[in-house]
Amino acid sequence: MGLPLAAQFAGHGWTAIAYDISEAVVGAINEGRSHLVEEPGVAELVAASHAAGRLRATTDGVAAAREADVVVLIVPVKLDAAHQPDYSHMDAAVDAIAGGLHEDSLVVFETTLPVGDTRGRYAARLEAATGLRADVDLFIAFSPERLYSGAVLRNLATYPKLVGGLGPASTERAALFYDSVLDAEIVAMSSAEAAEFSKLADTTYRDVNIALANEFAAYADRVGVDIREVIAAANSQPYSHIHQPGIGVGGHCIPVYPHFLLSRAPELTLVARSREVNDGQIRIAVDAVREALGGLDGAPVLVLGLTYRHGVNELAYSRALPLVDALAAAGARVSAFDPLLSDEEVRSLGAEPWMWGTPSDARAIVTQTGDRRWPMLDAAWFPDLAILVDGRNTLADLALPSGVRYRGIGVSRSNQIPSVPHLAS
Repeated sequence: MGLPLAAQFAGHGWTAIAYDISEAVVGAINEGRSHLVEEPGVAELVAASHAAGRLRATTDGVAAAREADVVVLIVPVKLDAAHQPDYSHMDAAVDAIAGGLHEDSLVVFETTLPVGDTRGRYAARLEAATGLRADVDLFIAFSPERLYSGAVLRNLATYPKLVGGLGPASTERAALFYDSVLDAEIVAMSSAEAAEFSKLADTTYRDVNIALANEFAAYADRVGVDIREVIAAANSQPYSHIHQPGIGVGGHCIPVYPHFLLSRAPELTLVARSREVNDGQIRIAVDAVREALGGLDGAPVLVLGLTYRHGVNELAYSRALPLVDALAAAGARVSAFDPLLSDEEVRSLGAEPWMWGTPSDARAIVTQTGDRRWPMLDAAWFPDLAILVDGRNTLADLALPSGVRYRGIGVSRSNQIPSVPHLAS
């Protein structure tokens, strides 16, 4: 998200210097090109800002920070193998710019962080490196990135921008900066910690909501109703906002940030349980295929959609990755297709590429994304097909031969309602 931000700032009259460790990314920006080809409007804004002389890039963090009045950090903090925050990229970025900071520099962290890290981990680090005093002659704030891949510029124009500093002076300076580069409302919060917590609360709420929808879907399967109908009816009440169930949750945010909370507050059992529910959804697909085929050893299975979300060429925490691994570990011969990935990329993920529209010996298909292409599947391509697992509930109306089983997430093609025990009134 760093390049869209730099282009946004440049588009509002600032001179923006993009710092990156990738020579290829820096070279592209310095030629007026965006490496984010799927983001609407970004390529045009990058080209225009570069042509106007307001956007350039460098691999020299110290020089960039020395020239800048404001430094915005938006490098990833991911999870390590123990589901704890991995600070390696952010630590390196902070160290890379620290030598160029000067009196009155404003440093803003947009990367989502555990509560307290702006003050406790990074302000202290910057004070030690610069000899400057936070909120006196070095101003530090947290302002969470709240962007959705594929709609970044639209989000920047409409989503309220949250800002919380280490003290009143940092908050004020950060708010004034964002007011100069965004057209959206600026919300000055009481502290960096409040702003940090707001981002974690937002993303964790969605994870918990999806987990609840997934458990509702399991019950819908048991009682023979369509969870989509149930959710639509429930959400007609204005206080109900149930999300949609699915095969799992991927991406940079929702599967990651609940763990940031848990790293500091392991007593949040609802948060932990929601992560377990959502990560466990791939077992539905694996178990359904195993049951339909009488086993997975040697069974040909096709996975459709490998990126974490359709239309976004990123694999961050995609549930397709453990799905492919689980199927292969059970002995299945896994093939896969994603319109955004090359054959080499598919092979690197442990699956054999399938070419769209060609005959396949797959006996099972599992959709992991809701790509708009999937409804154009032709069952004639799969003469041996026994089951379709619809991981995003987008194919309930797909024409299938009578012998092919359909398995959605809380969605069935059967109209039979099983008997449900009732309490006596």
